[in-house]
Amino acid sequence: MKDVLVIGGNRYFGKRLIALLKESGHRVTILNRGSSAAPDGIEQLVADRDDEAALESVLAGRSFDVVVDQVCYTPRQAEIARRVFAARTRRYVMTSTVEVYAYEDSASPVAEDALDLRTVTVDTGAAWDDPEFREAHYGEGKRQAEAVFAGAGAGAGAGEGVGAAADGGGPPFAWASVRVAHVLGGADDFTGRIDHYARRIRAGEPIAVPVVNHPATYVYVEEIAAFLAWAAVGADFTGPVNAHSHGPLTTAGICAEIERRVGGRTVFREVEVGEISPFSFSRSYGMDNSRATALGYSFSHSSSWLADAVAETVGEVRT
Repeated sequence: MKDVLVIGGNRYFGKRLIALLKESGHRVTILNRGSSAAPDGIEQLVADRDDEAALESVLAGRSFDVVVDQVCYTPRQAEIARRVFAARTRRYVMTSTVEVYAYEDSASPVAEDALDLRTVTVDTGAAWDDPEFREAHYGEGKRQAEAVFAGAGAGAGAGEGVGAAADGGGPPFAWASVRVAHVLGGADDFTGRIDHYARRIRAGEPIAVPVVNHPATYVYVEEIAAFLAWAAVGADFTGPVNAHSHGPLTTAGICAEIERRVGGRTVFREVEVGEISPFSFSRSYGMDNSRATALGYSFSHSSSWLADAVAETVGEVRT
C-alpha cells in the first residue's frame, strides 16, 4: 500500500484515477479548493494550490509516497509545488498534455525527445493568473511547468520573471510527466467536443475542417485513468512519457461513429482560414507511445473502444 496525494482530480478521468487507486488498496488523499466533496473513504485537504503559505499549512507534518498533480497549468504553480513537495514525496507525477508539442508538424509520430525541456524559456512573470491568458496559452503553460519540474530553464531572458526554472539544478525528487492525448468517452465528458459534432451531424450542418486534415492520437477516458494509476504506483520511470491508445483517429472516423449513433448526415466544409472543429488538425503532431510500451504498459487500440466512447458521451446505448 502506498500513500498517494492527488492534487485536483475531482472530475472526468481524475475521478476515475482516484477510484482505481482506492480500489487497489492505496491510501488516497485529495487536495483541492473544496468546491466539491471528497468521495467516501477519501481524506480531503482544502487549500488553493496557488497559495504557497496555505499549502505549507495544510501539509504541515505530512508526507506521501507519490503525488499526482492533475491541475498544474503554469510554471508559477510548478515552482510552488517544487518548493512545497521537495521534502514531502519521493515521486511526483504531473499530468501534462499532447499540446506541449505545439510547435511540431511531423510526418512521423512525435516522441518525447522532440521537446527538449532544456531549451524552454520559463516566464513566471506572464499573466498566468488571468484565466483567459492561461486558457489561450494552455500548451505553453504545460511546457513551462514541465521545464520547471525538470529544472531545465533556458537561462536568463529579456523580461521580468524570465529565466532558469526554479533553482536551475536537477529536480528535487523523482519527477515524471504524462503527456495525455486527446481524451474520449464518458457521460461526464465536460469538453463539449463530441456534442459539437453530434449537433451538427443531427442537423446536417457543415463541420469546418482544414483543407489538409491530419489524424491525431487519442485515449479512452478509462484507459488514461488506468495509465496514470500505473505511472503513480506501478512504475518508477522519470521524465516525460506519451500516453495514448494505438491507432490514430481521423475527424471522418469519429464523425462516422457519431452518425451511426445519432443519425443525421456528416457534411464537411473545408476552410483555408478561420476556426475549425475541435478534432480537426491542420498540422501533424500525433504522438509516439513507444517509450510507455518499452516501460511495460500495454495500450489498447482505438478501434476497441471508439464505439463505446461515443455512445457514452452522446447518451446512446451500444447494441
